[in-house]
Amino acid sequence: MSSAPEIQALAEAPGYHARRTLPLRVEAMRQLRRRRTLLMGGVLAALPFILIIAFAIGGTPGGGDGGGGGGSRINLMDVATESAANFAATCLFVSAGFLLVVPVALFCGDTVASEASWSSLRYLLAAPVPRSRLLWSKLVVALGFSLAAMVLLPLVALVAGAAAYGWGPLKLPTGGALASSDTVPRLALVVAFVFVSQLVTAGLAFWLSTKTDAPLGAVGGAVGLTIVGNVLDAVTALGDWREFLPAHWQFAWADALQPDLEWGGMAKGAAVSVTYALILFALAFRGFSRKDIVS
Repeated sequence: MSSAPEIQALAEAPGYHARRTLPLRVEAMRQLRRRRTLLMGGVLAALPFILIIAFAIGGTPGGGDGGGGGGSRINLMDVATESAANFAATCLFVSAGFLLVVPVALFCGDTVASEASWSSLRYLLAAPVPRSRLLWSKLVVALGFSLAAMVLLPLVALVAGAAAYGWGPLKLPTGGALASSDTVPRLALVVAFVFVSQLVTAGLAFWLSTKTDAPLGAVGGAVGLTIVGNVLDAVTALGDWREFLPAHWQFAWADALQPDLEWGGMAKGAAVSVTYALILFALAFRGFSRKDIVS
């Protein structure tokens, strides 16, 4: 672990710039080569094909509702095979509640804790990489990979869905349809909202990653607390208090798949998620700046 005098001395050394330490491209390549990254990408890319096989075996899809506070309740399963856009929206619907939580928790929760578990964290800081720079690089890359995971799923679903069901407008189970020219922008809006809504999980995982040397503890803790939030949202006795839970707004993106785009639910959900995320990220940076690094 580098001390303040050492960093000050190096800051005066020719050619040393703190912002050039641990470049984003270096951190990104390190994370990209990791087995868990490739495995998670494979799982997300395989999901659309698994659903296509399930629909082929099971026949006409059907079942539950879209749930979610702030959004119109829609049953996307009933129209999952109508077009590629419908299929992509269904893939997001079945995965947004839990599956997409996992890569966010994994990328953000494993990033710092894994360095500590490998006993390489102190060597990075002795390079010296300033603590704020190390956390910033790791956070940006982790969020970038999380976003890539969320883009990968609907992108593969669109391609696979076009091959299996053809291209066409996004038909709504409540009647009507979105024009083909509007489907991709609307799906992009859905992905953007899902990503913003998962920032709370990212913040939890990243904060826990700076507090523990056990990557599974950080990842599992973030997933577990996210599940607790979902459980609390199901407690109707909480009434309006549920609106302060990020889980209450996780399906508000349903409003983006209506003929008339509604922003109210998504705006509230995004505000709640960003607020919690900023607090958790601030706690991570503050705690790590004072932490005694021994591994």
